[in-house]
Amino acid sequence: MTTSDPIEIKASVRQHYAERIQARSCCGPSDVATEITLYGTETITALPEGVQTTSFGCGNPIAIASLRPGEVVLDLGSGGGLDCLLAARQVGAEGYVYGLDMTDEMLAVARRNAAKAGVGNVEFLKGDIEHISLPDQTVSVIISNCVINLSPDKGQVLGDAFRVLKPGGRLAISDIAVDGELSNLPVSEAQIRAALSWVGCIAGALTTEQYRSLLAEAGFTNIRVEVQQHYSPNDLVRDTPDAVAQLPEEVLAQLVGRFASCAITAERPAS
Repeated sequence: MTTSDPIEIKASVRQHYAERIQARSCCGPSDVATEITLYGTETITALPEGVQTTSFGCGNPIAIASLRPGEVVLDLGSGGGLDCLLAARQVGAEGYVYGLDMTDEMLAVARRNAAKAGVGNVEFLKGDIEHISLPDQTVSVIISNCVINLSPDKGQVLGDAFRVLKPGGRLAISDIAVDGELSNLPVSEAQIRAALSWVGCIAGALTTEQYRSLLAEAGFTNIRVEVQQHYSPNDLVRDTPDAVAQLPEEVLAQLVGRFASCAITAERPAS
């Protein structure tokens, strides 16, 4: 996926994840190895029988959100609903959780999961994360797991996230970012991104400094972008080997340590 057209990018992302969730959901329980790595054995095994734990995330936003009973949570790009179910437990019956996703197949899995888990304080909405379908200042906490990098307009995403947060609300997301720059390489940054893939969460990744800058422009304060894991060339080619194969081996070798999963937190000022 080498296009820079926003409509084509979103269509490609939607198709890719629709196919991936269908491939997993049609063949029995998903492989829980990734989920256990991200969330821990105790959390995953405590889920009710029949809940599909498929996650395409790169971190655990619940671990950094510090959710409290009674809070209203929004998950941007909620996928199969795993983070929403975990959040619903933490905010309790007096709290509420919204999951927002643009993919019908993901929403269907999420709603089935909520029904199987008997969770009543969660609602899944169809829509784009650039234009959140909630009123101003209605959400206490926004979480997201490896989704914002997929948007062709991240400034719009973060700006609308700020809009729906209550004063004093906070953002707690896991995402892939470039730790440093994509400069001083044998090929240009444009060539690197063209060879990488949007659907593989790489081509659209911001640098950590760009993340901080966009969050500040949106109005957020107390911004923290912390690297949790650097990715190897094997990680880069896992989902999109044909695309990355376009890059010379020496370039791939120099990409080691430049892409990373990050824990990103920020706050909307109380006044």
